[in-house]
Amino acid sequence: MNRQNYIFTSESVSEGHPDKVCDRISDAVLDAFLTEEPEARVACETFATTDRVVIGGEVRGPGDVLERVEEIARACVKDIGYEQKGFHWANMKVDNYLHAQSAHIAQGVDASGNKDEGAGDQGIMFGYAVDETPELMPAPIHYAHAILKRLAEVRKSGVEPKLRPDAKSQLSLRYEDGKPVEATSIVLSTQHESEQQSSDDIRAIVEPYIREVLPEGWITPKTEWWVNPTGTFVIGGPDGDAGLTGRKIIVDTYGGAAPHGGGAFSGKDPTKVDRSAAYAARYLAKNVVAAGMAERCLIQLSYAIGVSKPLSIYVDTYGTGELPPEQIERAISKVMDLSPRGIRQQLTMNRPVFQRTAAYGHFGRAPDADGGFSWEKTDLAAELKAAV
Repeated sequence: MNRQNYIFTSESVSEGHPDKVCDRISDAVLDAFLTEEPEARVACETFATTDRVVIGGEVRGPGDVLERVEEIARACVKDIGYEQKGFHWANMKVDNYLHAQSAHIAQGVDASGNKDEGAGDQGIMFGYAVDETPELMPAPIHYAHAILKRLAEVRKSGVEPKLRPDAKSQLSLRYEDGKPVEATSIVLSTQHESEQQSSDDIRAIVEPYIREVLPEGWITPKTEWWVNPTGTFVIGGPDGDAGLTGRKIIVDTYGGAAPHGGGAFSGKDPTKVDRSAAYAARYLAKNVVAAGMAERCLIQLSYAIGVSKPLSIYVDTYGTGELPPEQIERAISKVMDLSPRGIRQQLTMNRPVFQRTAAYGHFGRAPDADGGFSWEKTDLAAELKAAV
């Protein structure tokens, strides 16, 4: 029996968090390659520290993109909003160490003769959906993202000029009968303009936006507020704490409410199943819930490098399903080709749509007309239901 009454917590980080700066640059480089060559291969990692960004990894695509990597990195940092001593888009040093993809990896992935395109690596990937928000996402991570996204909007628009890019949120929600009903605590740490600003000053800025984002009635007189609990947070971003691509995989997925296979997403082209199969698993889980087949659904896929078909498909509906999980597993195999090529084709992934995923979650976002967040569509629900 699943617990029905409990408190669960998730955290998020803003686009100005050092690790998210790196995710953004890595995905911007990926998008630049996919713009020029939809079948480009990219594995791009970024490191950021005081006044320096280092980019490295393996690529196969147009050489002119390599010449623009520094320009791409500076544009990302400028858009995020870093113009501070210690990390400024115009003054930082950018080192580019991207080089050609390993021929040994390529031979396992490339289609040739009678061999279909294989997975770019071995691994396990999870997808999850739950009916506690309209986006079919766990509420703690969904609203932790929403808080930071709203604060970034008012900062970048100039409405709140005293806020700075680096920020983190953490939201604890009380569940009653399996549904979120109350925020028991709200943690918000944000970089700000001046050492003269107190925690109370920062709370006065951010509290109205947090109240705007959270559902009515969730904030009560008993809700604990922890806004900039250390006091001063002026030195921030990569000047205050070094960043790396791929270090926020729980923030990127379900906030700890569901398992994650361990692979990061940003900077990886969609032949890499760490990314594409995790998106496919989310797509399938969301469609299972959207079809009314379950209130909660977890899907695991597994792959071997160079092998096109998944080695296993696992479904768990936590006792909320209309039918046994085994039937859903069989239906999934019928309605979607889960080879790397099949996933990319169904979800139209060979497009420059990944930079926008780098902050505020890869899941629970509205699908875009240009193919962005295609894995958030619920267009497979009827077909899944018909296949059982």
